[in-house]
Amino acid sequence: MKPLNNPEGLEKCPFMGTRVGGAIGTGPQNDDWWPNRLQVELLHQEQPAANPLSDENYKELFNKIDFQQLKQDIKALLLESKDWWPADYANYGPQMIRMAWHSAGTYRIADGRGGAGQAMQRFAPINSWWDNGNTDKSRRLLWPIKKKYGSALSWADLIVLAGNCGLEIMNFPTFGFGGGRRDAWEPDRSTYWGPEFWNGKPVDQVPASANHKGHPDEMVHNNLRWQGSPKEAYFDLENPLAASHQALIYVNPEGPANNGDPHDSAREIRESFARMAMGDEETVALIAGGHAFGKSHGMVAPDKIGAAPEAAPIHAQGFGWHNPVGSGNGANTMTNGIEGSWTQNPTQWDNTYLENLLGHDWKKVESPAGATQWTPVDPNAPKTPDAHIAGQMNNLMMMTSDIALKVDPEYRKICEKFLNDFDYFTDAFSRAWYKLTHRDMGPKERYLGPEVPADNMIWQDPRPDRKYDLIDESDVATLKQQLLDSGLTVSALVSAAWSAASVYRHSDKRGGANGARIGLEPQNNWEMNRPEELSRVLQTLRDIQSKFNSQQTGNKQVSLADLIVLGGCVAVEKAARDAGVSVTVPFTPGRVDTTLELTDVESFNWLKPVSDGFKNYHNDKVGYRVPPERIFLDRAQLLTLTAPEWTVLVGGLRVLEQNYDYAKHGVFTERPGQLTNDFFQVLTSMDYEWVPQDQREMLFNINERNGGATRYTATRCDLIFGSNAQLRNIAEVYAADDAQERFVHDFVAAWNKVMMLDRYDVKDE
Repeated sequence: MKPLNNPEGLEKCPFMGTRVGGAIGTGPQNDDWWPNRLQVELLHQEQPAANPLSDENYKELFNKIDFQQLKQDIKALLLESKDWWPADYANYGPQMIRMAWHSAGTYRIADGRGGAGQAMQRFAPINSWWDNGNTDKSRRLLWPIKKKYGSALSWADLIVLAGNCGLEIMNFPTFGFGGGRRDAWEPDRSTYWGPEFWNGKPVDQVPASANHKGHPDEMVHNNLRWQGSPKEAYFDLENPLAASHQALIYVNPEGPANNGDPHDSAREIRESFARMAMGDEETVALIAGGHAFGKSHGMVAPDKIGAAPEAAPIHAQGFGWHNPVGSGNGANTMTNGIEGSWTQNPTQWDNTYLENLLGHDWKKVESPAGATQWTPVDPNAPKTPDAHIAGQMNNLMMMTSDIALKVDPEYRKICEKFLNDFDYFTDAFSRAWYKLTHRDMGPKERYLGPEVPADNMIWQDPRPDRKYDLIDESDVATLKQQLLDSGLTVSALVSAAWSAASVYRHSDKRGGANGARIGLEPQNNWEMNRPEELSRVLQTLRDIQSKFNSQQTGNKQVSLADLIVLGGCVAVEKAARDAGVSVTVPFTPGRVDTTLELTDVESFNWLKPVSDGFKNYHNDKVGYRVPPERIFLDRAQLLTLTAPEWTVLVGGLRVLEQNYDYAKHGVFTERPGQLTNDFFQVLTSMDYEWVPQDQREMLFNINERNGGATRYTATRCDLIFGSNAQLRNIAEVYAADDAQERFVHDFVAAWNKVMMLDRYDVKDE
């Protein structure tokens, strides 16, 4: 007789309730029991212990590769069809273009996450999104190349380079290639891709209640979701997510919610690609250029296709989407359900995609898999060769997302411009592809290899080359004294330096103090940067800079960027000294000043935080339903901080009065401006009780238990360090009676880390 709590009669694994001998499942986890728990452990991903190559210097290894031989090896492989996964048209080029596109295409401008930088396409959830169907085969086809070059060539670089080689063997002139991407060695657990209801299935098979509904016409940047909807379900995922719904890279090729409406598809495309940092011309170039090659696959009904890689049986060995029909590949291939090619020459770079799109009328039909697609109305329209059956000719195909480029007035103008000037179109696609595949790599200092273009792209946040000698220790000492004598307060100097450096985000390596963009639009006017005070600080620093530089007889100069950081270092040293601890804050000169002409103001404005717990800033107008402390954790993760570094920085910044609006929330000290551990001593003291000011529980009073007088006030971003178990244990370290010196030294180390995050000119990352 089967026990009632185990009706299948399966054995139970002693770990985590996993069943053995049948369907795999797990019992409730920590996050199931405690869904509001702040997952501080997300700060400790990418540990060296997970990386089998942590002892290697990737830059040195990559630079030793015979790059031209590497490309020859890739190109030769792309023209050798394998029986286990036959190449369409005997050419794997289009397949590799799709893989590279989908690897890079997860990038989103709002938080810089996604992109090709770590080859996250190898891990869940991305490796099992239905839109990435059969990219597992593409990577496995490349294994001989990866095997040959080993640790000298990351998967992340290989995936993008294979896409470039695929374009080149079909006579497309690529703009360039920069290596230097480092592989991840574990899934990314910190990036929110949307509700994970996919289970390897298209979202149209998911209950409607699981999606965020709304219409693009009603969207305002930084709102949580679309507001209102004159039609059914267009943009399903909330901002800042870039795809139109979960498990997609960009948009549904059949139109929003499979509705087959090109006008709706155009609106969806525009918003999705804008969230990917692409303008209209770049969007058309990418779609028209990418669809000049290869074909789409839809020969088998989706309900016949097996589970995605993460849910596939162990004997599949990492392969997913098993197709039981016929050979399961070649002429029977199933990927997105749409079947056919866009052009008469699917392995040749030409302009026939646009000629076909604009030169024919199109009607809706169904693919063999039942998906909506389009075919020419004219039965005498040109045909396209079958990818696997010699001599067979098929009708041309367009997707709803293709027809969108024809019916949208602005997109159509661009299509016509490209059609009438093929060279211009070629250049536009070349540049857009380069941007797509390199957008998340950060400054050009990180690019490796002989094909890095000399051009500086505005999306790379370029900075001028330094053409002067660096200041030395004697100069630093002189400048420190001038800063101390300037009349600027500790709080003001710290604020300027922290505001400059802490906008950095490791996701796409943008932001940071280098370049002194804190003195330019738009960053100098962000409300969380105390713009009026910042203006006074910058003017004083410019006066010091001008005086110092004018007194130099040689080629030695100090940049404003260096002076901003040095001012913060001086202020921290003074604050520590006033608290009884003598310490020298590290300072590495070499930053340069960029210009407004080298700043893409609209793009850079996306780096403005909607919430920044370091400054107790939270923009309620945005309408985020996520608690501020969760966004704070996200900010810490983007700065690559560990939990101790995050904790010690907050404790120090609070007593140094860094709240954006000069409020006293979290300033748990009677000695503001001194680098004391008072924040932690008050936070952990049982002499106080913590009382919400209202039902929203965003602000709190810190009341004396004896008498009830309010001594301090706090935000959620203050109290989380006493509430969360992991953070509280760290806070207690710094609250101890013997912890003052440890606190100061740990604060200085974390401070220096943040100041140096963008210094790719002197560090190897």
